[in-house]
Parts: sequence; structure tokens; C-alpha cells
Amino acid sequence: MAKKDKDIFDKIMDWKIFGWFRPFYVKNKEMLLYLFFGVLTTAVSFVTAGISKVLLEQAGIGKGGVSTTSTVISWICAVTFAYITNRIWVFESEAEGKKAIISEAASFYGGRIFTLLVEMFMMWLGYSLLSFNYWITKIVANVVVLILNYVISKLVVFRKK
Repeated sequence: MAKKDKDIFDKIMDWKIFGWFRPFYVKNKEMLLYLFFGVLTTAVSFVTAGISKVLLEQAGIGKGGVSTTSTVISWICAVTFAYITNRIWVFESEAEGKKAIISEAASFYGGRIFTLLVEMFMMWLGYSLLSFNYWITKIVANVVVLILNYVISKLVVFRKK
């Protein structure tokens, strides 16, 4: 078996300044990268949700429409970002060829559709129905979704054959 090339994160961890952290990183690389890219994915989600929310409110759309539409738009942007980063760095996918990659992507997006429905339900319940703060509801929903997404990715999408 050929030795795998170091990725950018492995190279950064080779810097002397991170020497103290390297053993922990090596032991927990997948989880650390998942959390790192999860934070970035959440940022993509929040930025696109915020832009969508403002534009939809300016267009005179009601709370239910704002909640649902902004969630779907932010979901599409965030899931695309997450698939690319999870495939390349977090789970280091070994899927090769058009058919395997399409199958993997379909599985990833399928899992994310499930968690989209969970997020939409939580946004509808918290923001639209119970009138909780939009951003607090969004944060709580995103924590739940982050955990569910990791489990689905680890056990279904990127499981090692």
C-alpha cells in the first residue's frame, strides 16, 4: 500500500509551533476537521440565510415564507460546501470514477435532505409558531443538524468499504 501524501492540515501540524498539539491532532484528525469545516459550513449557512432573510423580508414575504425559503437557500449553499470539504479533507473519500462519485454525492445530499427537514421543522416550530428569536432558533437547529450530519456521513456516506 502506498503511503498517502500529507494534506495541507498535516503540513501545518508539522510546524514547530504546533508540536505540542500534533499528537492530539493525529489521534483526532477526522473529528477536528469535521468541527473546523462544520464551523465554516455554519458560517456559509448563516451568511446565506441572513442575506436571504433580508431580501425576502424586503420583498414582503411573511414569516413562514422567510423561514422556509431562507433555510432552503442556505441549505443548498452549505451542503455543497460541506460535501466538497468532507469528501476531500474530513473523510478522505476513496470513491473514484463518475458513477462512484455520483452515488456518494447522492447519498450525502440524501442524508442532508433528512437533516434539512429536521432543521425546517425546528425553524417552523421555534421561529414561525412559537416566535422565538430567529438566530437562537437557527443556532439550536444547527447544533442538532451538525451532530446528525456527522453520524450520517460517518456511518453511511463515507464509511470505509
